[in-house]
Amino acid sequence: MQLNRRPVASLWIGDKLQYLNQLCLKSHLRHGHPTTLYCTDEVTNAPEGVNIRPASEIMDIDMSVVENTSASFLSNVFRYKMIQKTGAIWIDCDAFCHKPFPDEWEHIYAGHGMRGALNCGVVGIPQTGELMDRLLDYYDNLPDYPAWWNKNQRKKMDRLDPSIPLPVRIYKTERTAFGPQAFTYFAQQTGDIKHAMTNDVLYPVPFQLNDIFYDPYGRVEGWFTENTVSVHLYTNGTKPWWRKNVPLENSYADRMCKEVGIDPSLALE
Repeated sequence: MQLNRRPVASLWIGDKLQYLNQLCLKSHLRHGHPTTLYCTDEVTNAPEGVNIRPASEIMDIDMSVVENTSASFLSNVFRYKMIQKTGAIWIDCDAFCHKPFPDEWEHIYAGHGMRGALNCGVVGIPQTGELMDRLLDYYDNLPDYPAWWNKNQRKKMDRLDPSIPLPVRIYKTERTAFGPQAFTYFAQQTGDIKHAMTNDVLYPVPFQLNDIFYDPYGRVEGWFTENTVSVHLYTNGTKPWWRKNVPLENSYADRMCKEVGIDPSLALE
C-alpha cells in the first residue's frame, strides 16, 4: 500500500473504535491517504497503518466540557487547529473514502441533508486566510451569543443557569452552533461559500436517510454520482441496534466491511 496522497486526520475521544470507524479510517488508507488519528486515550483497535498521535499535539482537550456536551463538541475547534498546524484534510471518523481526494482541491466542503447548510464532517481549507482566522477567533473568543442567532435562540439560552460555562450553554441551546452553523456563517461572511461543492461530492445520502446503509435492499449507490468522493455514514444518528449488531448481509455497511477487510463482530458497541 503506497501512502502517497494527501494526508487526512481525525480525532477520537475514548479508548475504543466501533467497526464503522475502523472501516472509514481504513478506507482512506486503501486509497493512499496517510491517516492520522489524534486520541485523548490509548486506542488499541485502530486499523493497521493508522498513525496514532496524542490529541495534545494539536490542543488540550477539556474533558469536563466534553462530559457536559458530547464527544464531538470539541472536534469542532480541533479540526481547524489541526488543519492550520498540519495542512491535513479533516475527516470525521464516519466518513467513508469512496475515491481519493484530488491533489488540486484546496477547498473541500459541501452542504448536507435537505436544508442546504454546510457540513464540516470533511473539511479542507487553506491553512492561512480570513476563513481560518474567523473560525478560530470565534472559538477562542466566544461571543455572548453567536452572531447569527435570532431573538428566540437568545431567549432560550437566557433561560439556562448562568453559572454553566458559556460554551456549554451555547451547545445546550443549539447543538450545531459550533459545527455546521458556525462553518456556514463564516463561509458566507468571507465569501468562501462560493467554493462549496455540491452535496453528492461528500454527502451523497441525506442524513435523514442514514438507515439506508444497513438495509440489504437499500440502493445506497443510487445516490452516488461520478463526482462522489466521500460517503458520510452519520454514526451519531445511527439507531442503537445497528451499533450493537453486525450489519445485515448485503447492506452497504456489510459490503464495504468485506471489501475493505473489517470484521464488525470484533468492534461492536
